[in-house]
Amino acid sequence: MAKDNKITIGKKGEELAAAFLEGKGFTVVAKNYRHKKAEIDLVVKKDDFLVFVEVKTRSSTAFGEPEAFVDNKKAQMIFSAAEEFIFANHWHGHVRFDVVSVKLGRETTIEHFEDAIN
Repeated sequence: MAKDNKITIGKKGEELAAAFLEGKGFTVVAKNYRHKKAEIDLVVKKDDFLVFVEVKTRSSTAFGEPEAFVDNKKAQMIFSAAEEFIFANHWHGHVRFDVVSVKLGRETTIEHFEDAIN
C-alpha cells in the first residue's frame, strides 16, 4: 500500500472515530496531539474523564483486527504524550486510554474498546 493511501485511510478513520465518539457524548479536546516523537490521535472528554484514544483503521483484516496493532512501544509513546498533555492542561480528573477500531469496506464498522491500553 502506498504511503499516501495509508495516510488517507488513517485520516478518514480518525474523522469517523471522532464523529462516533461525539455521538456517544464525548467532546473532542484535541486531534493529533504531539509531544516529541509521540502522537495521540484523539483526546476526548466526558464527565470527569479525559480519554486518550488510539485510532486504528484498516481497509482489510487480512493481517488481523485493527485493534491488535497497538503494541507496547506504541503504548509507551501514548503514555508519555498523555503525561505531558495532563501536565500542560492541569488535568485533575480521571484518565483512561481507549482504542477505536475502524474497518473500512462495503460496510464501515467502528468498535470502541474502553480502557484498552494499560
